[in-house]
Amino acid sequence: QRVDQHGRVYYVDHVEKRTTWDRPEPLPPGWERRVDNMGRIYYVDHFTRTTTWQRPTLESVRNYEQWQLQRSQLQGAMQQFNQRFIYGNQDFTQNKEFDPLGPLPHGWEKRTDSNGRVYFVNHNTRITQWEDPRSQGQLNEKPLPEGWEMRFTVDGIPYFVDHNRRTTTYIDPRTGKSALDNGPQIAYVRDFKAKVQYFRFWCQQLSMPQHIKITVSRKTLFEDSFQQIMSLSAMDLRRRLWVIFPGEEGLDYGGVAREWFFLLSHEVLNPMYCLFEYAGKDNYCLQINPASYINPDHLKYFRFIGRFIAMALFHGKFIDTGFSLPFYKRILNKPVGLKDLESVDPEFYNSLIWVKENNIEECGLEMYFSVDKEILGEIKSHDLKSNGSNILVTEENKEEYIKLVAEWRLSRGVEEQTQAFFEGFNEILSQQYLQYFDAKELEVLLCGMQEIDLTDWQRHTIYRHYTRTSKQIVWFWQFVKEIDNEKRMRLLQFVTGTCRLPVGGFSDLMGSNGPQKFCIEKVGKENWLPRSHTCFNRLDLPPYKSYEQLKEKLLFAIEETEGFGQE
Repeated sequence: QRVDQHGRVYYVDHVEKRTTWDRPEPLPPGWERRVDNMGRIYYVDHFTRTTTWQRPTLESVRNYEQWQLQRSQLQGAMQQFNQRFIYGNQDFTQNKEFDPLGPLPHGWEKRTDSNGRVYFVNHNTRITQWEDPRSQGQLNEKPLPEGWEMRFTVDGIPYFVDHNRRTTTYIDPRTGKSALDNGPQIAYVRDFKAKVQYFRFWCQQLSMPQHIKITVSRKTLFEDSFQQIMSLSAMDLRRRLWVIFPGEEGLDYGGVAREWFFLLSHEVLNPMYCLFEYAGKDNYCLQINPASYINPDHLKYFRFIGRFIAMALFHGKFIDTGFSLPFYKRILNKPVGLKDLESVDPEFYNSLIWVKENNIEECGLEMYFSVDKEILGEIKSHDLKSNGSNILVTEENKEEYIKLVAEWRLSRGVEEQTQAFFEGFNEILSQQYLQYFDAKELEVLLCGMQEIDLTDWQRHTIYRHYTRTSKQIVWFWQFVKEIDNEKRMRLLQFVTGTCRLPVGGFSDLMGSNGPQKFCIEKVGKENWLPRSHTCFNRLDLPPYKSYEQLKEKLLFAIEETEGFGQE
C-alpha cells in the first residue's frame, strides 16, 4: 500500500508489476493462479475447468455467470430474432421486382445454373453469358465515390444520388457521361430501401459460385468458428455458406447459418475472451475493450471478428449484439467527435460541455493537454499532443483540448484492435460499398428491424408535463401509427440511441442509471425542433399547435439528425 502526492491510497502488485486503486481481493473460491512455461500468469477455474489470462474477481465471476444465463435464454430469443427483416432481402435472382437494374432488355432472360450462379440468355441471338446485359462494362469499373448511390427510374434509366450534397443527376460521377440529356429533374429522397437493394446487388456481383462448408460444435462455438473462418480464403467466404453442427440432421438452406450468426455474435460477449465491453453502465451496445490486450491472441481474434461482421453484411444475416453508434461511424470511415460521446459516456460528455460553456480561467481550473487512463488497475498518463503534459489549457485553446480529449475517449487504447478488426473486415467486404449508409442505417442493416408492437410501446411510455390525453400526445401516437416501420426504427434510434429492443420489449428499456422507460416531456416553444436525451430514453416534444406542425418537425428530426447533440 502506498500514497501518491495527492494523498490518494493505491496498491502495488510486485508479482504482476501493476498498480490499482482498489484494495486487492483474494481469488474467488475454486480459482487458482499458475505460471506457464513462458513465465506468463494465468488463472484456473476448477469449477468450470477453464482458464483465463485475466485475474478473476467476484464481479467478473458474477458477469460470467450472468452471460451464461443469457446464453441459455437465447433459444427463446431466436423466435423474436427471426422476425427481423430488411427491405429488399429477397433473392434477386428469383424476384425481378427487387432488382435494382429494372427489367431486362427485350428478348433476354435471367436463369440460374445448378451451382446457383446467375447467367443470362439472349433469345434473339441464342447466346448465353455471365454478364448482366443492363450493366455490361459497368461492373468492371470502380464503385461510386464516397456518399454516391446509383438508382433507376421506372423506365430503367440510371441516375445518381449524391448523399453528401443531397442532389440527383443523370451524369455518372465516374465517367462524366450522362444517361439521359434534359431528363426530368428527380427530387432527392433518403431512400433506405433503395440503398439496401443497391448494396445487395453489389454483394451478389462480388459473390463466388458454389458453397463452402463450415463445421462447428455448439460447445466450442467460438474456437471452432475462429479456426474455420481464419483458415479459409476471403474468396471462399464469399461463397454460399453451408453451416454444419455435428450430430444434427438439419440441412442449411439459410436457417442454420442464420442461427450460427446469431449465436456467435453473442459469444463475443463472453467475459473470458475480454474482447468487447458494454458502452456504458446499463448500455447494451458494444465497444472494444481497452483491456483486451490481457488476451495474448486478441489481435487475431479482432481480425476474425472483422471478417465475421463483414460476412454478416455480405450474406444478409443479422447479429444479436449491436455496437455503439460511434463504432458504426468508424466502419463507415466517418469522423467521430464530441457529439458522439454522449451515448457512451454521458458523465464525461457533460463535463466537457461544462468546460466548453464556462470560463475555466475564472474558475481556477488547472488542466493540461494530458489525461490519465486506468486499465486493469494500472494508471498511465497520455499526452493529447506533443509535450501535452506541459501545455496548460486556456480559454483560447480549450476548443482544441475538447476536440482532442473527445477523440481520445472514443478511441483510447484500442487503436491496434480497431486496425485488426478492419483488416479482417476489408478482406471480405471493402468499406467503400457501405459509404452511402449513415451510422443508424448501418445498425439496422446489421441487426435487422423488429416489427414494433405499438401497443407495447404505448403501454410502457411515461409523460412529463403531458398526460395521455394531451392533444400533442394523441398526435404523436397518430404520427407513429401512420409512418412505416423503417421510420419507426429511426424514431427509436433518435430517442434511445439504438434500433435494438431488449428481448422483453419496451418494458426492459435501459438508461444510464438503470431501467428507464420511453419518456415524452413537454419542453420548449412551438417553433423549436424536438430534442432527445438518449441516456434517459427521453423525447423533448414542444407544444405544437397542429398535427401537421408536429409531423413536419418530427420527420425533420428523425431524417436529418446525424449523431448527437443536435438541436
